[in-house]
Amino acid sequence: MKYRIKFLTILIVILVISYQLSVVSSFAYSPRFIRVAIVQDAVSLSLRVRGSYEVFDSLNQKVLYRGKNLKTTVTASGGAILMGMMHFNANKIFIQPKKDGVIVLDGRSFRGCIQFIQKDNLRLSAINFIDLEDYIKGILYHEVSHYWPLEALKAQAILCRTYALYQIQESKAKDYDVTSDIYSQVYGGKSSERYRTNKAVDKTQYEVLTYQERIFSTYYHATCGGHTQDASLLWRIDIPPLKGVSCNFCADSPHFSWHKVLSLKQIKDALLKLGYSDCGTIKDIIISGRDKSGRITYLKITTNKKDIKIPAKDFRNALGPNVIRSTNFDVKVVDQDVVFVGSGWGHGVGLCQWGAYFMAKQGYSYEQILQYYYPQAQLKTRAD
Repeated sequence: MKYRIKFLTILIVILVISYQLSVVSSFAYSPRFIRVAIVQDAVSLSLRVRGSYEVFDSLNQKVLYRGKNLKTTVTASGGAILMGMMHFNANKIFIQPKKDGVIVLDGRSFRGCIQFIQKDNLRLSAINFIDLEDYIKGILYHEVSHYWPLEALKAQAILCRTYALYQIQESKAKDYDVTSDIYSQVYGGKSSERYRTNKAVDKTQYEVLTYQERIFSTYYHATCGGHTQDASLLWRIDIPPLKGVSCNFCADSPHFSWHKVLSLKQIKDALLKLGYSDCGTIKDIIISGRDKSGRITYLKITTNKKDIKIPAKDFRNALGPNVIRSTNFDVKVVDQDVVFVGSGWGHGVGLCQWGAYFMAKQGYSYEQILQYYYPQAQLKTRAD
C-alpha cells in the first residue's frame, strides 16, 4: 500500500511540474522547435499581444504575470526587464500568448513565444521560440519568389529545414540557434508567410537531406554561373554532396552574367580592410589561379611597393558580396578604374536556386533537383 501511495505522490508531482512547464518547455526543449534571434542590442522594443498571455521567468519557469491584450514598450533596467509599468526582476523572461496567438514585435508578427534577454550593457535581445515548420514558412518567401514552380519551392523548403536543424546542433551552448538575417536565413515571422510557400512547407513536412544518415549544412546560392563550388575550398566541410557539379540549367538566370567598374581607391580601401595599410599605388590585378568550377582561388595585386597575394573570397568579401557577385570573374585595370566581368551570384556551394527554377520549369521533381545538386545525399523524413 505504501508503495502505491509513494507512486501516486510521485506521479502527482510530475503532473504538476509538467503543467507548470508545459508552455515554455515545449519550446525550449523539443527538437521540433528552433530559437531565432530576431532582435539584438535594442534599447527598447514595441510589443503587442492580441488575446490572453502569460509571462514566465526563464530560469525557474515561474509564472510572473497573466494578462490580456497587451500593448507596451519593453526596456531593461539593472537586473530587471520592464514592460511599461510592469517590473520583472529577471534577466530572461518569456512571453507566451494563448494557443494560436500572435505576438507583434516592432511591427512584425510572430508565432510561438518570445524570450527577452537583458544584456550586460542594459540592451535587449529578443529570441523567437518557434515551431520548426512555422520557422521555415517565415523564411521561404525571403529565399525564393513565392511565384516560382512548386517543385523548386519544395526543394528550397527542405534545404532551409535541414540547414536549420544543422544549426540547432551547432548552437546548443548559445542563447539562440540562428539569427534572422543573411548570416543565417532571412526570417520575417508570420508577416512573411505566403500561400504557395506555406504549401511547399506543408507538402514536404519533416523532410530533410542527409548524408550517411546525418544532416549536413545544405548551402545554397542564387546562381552558380555554370558549375557549383567545392565547399572544402571555402569551409571545413568535405563530403560528396558538396563537391560541386556542372550546371547547365541557370544560363538564363538574370544573374548569370554581371559587370562592375570600381575605382582604384575603392580597391585600396578594400585592402585596408584586409590589413594592408601600406600597399602603395596599385599597378595591376592578376588572376593567380582558378579551381575546377572556374572560380578564382587567388589574386595578385601588384603595386609600386610590393606584390600582394590575396584569396579571392577575402577580396570579394572586403568589397562586398553584392558588389563582386562571385569569384568567377575576369579583371582588368583601365587607367584609374578596375573593370570586373563575371558569372553567377553567391558563394556557389550547393543548390543553384535559378538552376532549380529552370529544372522545375522543365518538369523535374524536387527529389530530382536535390539529387542533382547534392549527389549521394538522401531524403529522409525525421520523426516528429
